[in-house]
Formats: sequence, C-alpha cells, structure tokens
Amino acid sequence: MTIQFSNYLPDLVATRRFLHQNPELGLSEFKTSDFIAEQLTAMGYEVTRGLGQTGLVATLKNGSSDRAIGIRADIDALPILEETGLDHASQTPGLMHACGHDGHTAILLGAARALAERRNFDGTLNLIFQPAEENFAGAKLMMDDGLFQRFPCDAVFGLHNDPAIPFGKIAVKEGPMMAAADECLIVVNGRGGHGAEPQDARDPIVCGASIIMALQTIVSRNLHAMDQAVITVGAFNSGKASNVIPERAEMAITVRSFDPAVRDTLERRIREVAEGQAASYGMGVTITYERGYEPTINHKAETDFVRRLAGRVVGDGNVIDLARPSMGSEDFAFMLAERPGTYFLLGTGKTDNDPPLHHPRFDFNDDALPIGVSMWVEIAEEWLKPA
Repeated sequence: MTIQFSNYLPDLVATRRFLHQNPELGLSEFKTSDFIAEQLTAMGYEVTRGLGQTGLVATLKNGSSDRAIGIRADIDALPILEETGLDHASQTPGLMHACGHDGHTAILLGAARALAERRNFDGTLNLIFQPAEENFAGAKLMMDDGLFQRFPCDAVFGLHNDPAIPFGKIAVKEGPMMAAADECLIVVNGRGGHGAEPQDARDPIVCGASIIMALQTIVSRNLHAMDQAVITVGAFNSGKASNVIPERAEMAITVRSFDPAVRDTLERRIREVAEGQAASYGMGVTITYERGYEPTINHKAETDFVRRLAGRVVGDGNVIDLARPSMGSEDFAFMLAERPGTYFLLGTGKTDNDPPLHHPRFDFNDDALPIGVSMWVEIAEEWLKPA
C-alpha cells in the first residue's frame, strides 16, 4: 500500500489539531466556518456561506464539462468533556471532537488543496462542509436552503472514520448502511401519594416499568425475524423520595430501523403497548413521537465505484464489504435520498482497545489523514475524468 500525499501530513496534522483544540457545537460552528472559508478562498475556490446556518460550499470549476460531484465533510463537535490529556486537547471545557469530524474536515481541506493544485479534472467540484450532523440534521438544513438546486451534483459522497476497523482499510456496503433514528417520549400520568399508602395512589413508576418490559416484545414478537430494528429506553425518570409516589414518570426512547413498513409498525406498536399497559393500571399516557434521520441507503453504482478506487488507494486486500449495516444513524442519509452516492468508512484503528467514537478519550488517528485525502482525490478525478 503506497499512499499519496504523505508530504501533506505535517499540514494535515496541524489543521486537524487546530480544529480539535477549537470545537464548536452544531449550528454554532462560526469560527470553524471562518477558518475553513479562509483556507479554501486562498486555494482559489468560490466559497458560499450560510447554508444550514453555518455550513458552506466551496466550488471549483475546471475544463468545459457540465458534470459535477459533491463531497461532504461534517464539521461539528460534541458536548463531551475531553479526557485525552493530549497537548492538542480541546481548549473549550465540555466540548470536544469525539467523533472525528476534525479529521473529516482536515481530510477534505487537504483534498481541496490537492485538487486545486493538480487541476486533473473536467467539471465542477462542490465541496460541502456541513454543520450539525450530531443532533440537528445539518444535511437537511443545507438542502432546505437549496443545496442541490444552487450546487447541482451528479452524485454525492461521504466518509466517516471508524476506530473499530483496522488502520489502512476501507469499508463499503451497498444498500442500507445506517439506520433511521426516531425519538419517543412517553409520559405516564399517575396520581401521587404516600409511599406507605399505595392503594390511594396510581403509581406511575410501576406502570412505567411494565411499559418498558412490554416494549421489549415488539421487536421479538411483532416483527419478522429477518427485519432489523432496535427499541432502547435510554432514560426513565420519576420521583425523588423513597416514601413518595410521584405524579408522573417519563421514558425517553430511541427507535432504529431500515424499512419504512417496519418503521410504521414500530411507532404503531409503541403507542399501542404504552396505552394498553397504562390502561391496565388505571392510568393514561402522553406520547410524543418524532421521526428523525432517514436510513442511509447507498446506491449500487457509486458503491461499486468507490470499492474499485479504494483498491487503488489501499490495495484490494484492504477493502472490506461490510456484512451488515450499523444501527447508528447519519444525516448524510438525506443527501443520498436526493442524489445518487455512497457513504464509506475509513479504518483508523491502532489497537483492539482504541476508545470508540463519542468517548471522552477518543482522538482521530492522524496517520489516516493522507489515506482520506487520497480517496477524495481519486474519487473526484475519476468521476470528473477528462474525456
């Protein structure tokens, strides 16, 4: 495996670590956007700002072709207190790049530099620096601001680092890649009372516990065994004292799926189970159900295209076809629903015990930066290959 752009590594590392030291949450990436725009303008790109509030698109045209490609990097950080102890650790307590978006941004900036220097393409590059991937569907916000109308793309591509995949490997998958993510809040409306006199109250904690257990039967008993879905109650809050029965209990739930019919079934059954269980205890529930990110569905032709080019970059033996999709979610799904494209994974793992994504001791593996740059350059130049 011979990786191009190794000579870029010092600059890539400096960029990545600067971004790591200066994290900003979704829709607040003002300084991050300023930094990105300054770099791209100096390279000769036309930079358009303000899409999705803090997102930007850098455009570079070469030759006479009307073909165009979109390449996306996410730029936001997470509300996590960093515990790496590194010299380049976050300088903003409580915020850190725990998902590697600093690496994604540095990679796309490095590719922007290489593509501008080489000019080995015929068409238009649309480099999409997207805000708010983590919580606010920044991809959709950019699209709502006319992303693909203002910057037409024949196809769009995205990558994500993965410390669970060994360094130097590229993972691809045709079809479903990541799940749809929905949120549900169930509030049990009971009647408070003294803990020593439960017969005079309606205990929402007991009812809530029954709902939680009953929810676990939906996937196992209402879906086909080959359907993929997850229902997780991530929070259950009620009461403050041992001798007081509270008025209410709240459950916060994440729901993951791939198939639209399965998604509908999950919502319907969650409502039915919660209402039915509550009724059996003489109580009612208030249910707030919100559809979130769509499933990330990769297109076949573009996935085959990336698989082939990944073989050029890391060698065919280092290209992995994932056996199954992830139950995590990704707002790049909204872009793939509008344009052909694919989303792939860049292996960054150093050891079997690397901290996972969203861990307070996670840090992007800088050695992977040139591999990411090589992938973007290969994809852009091949897609816009001069006739």
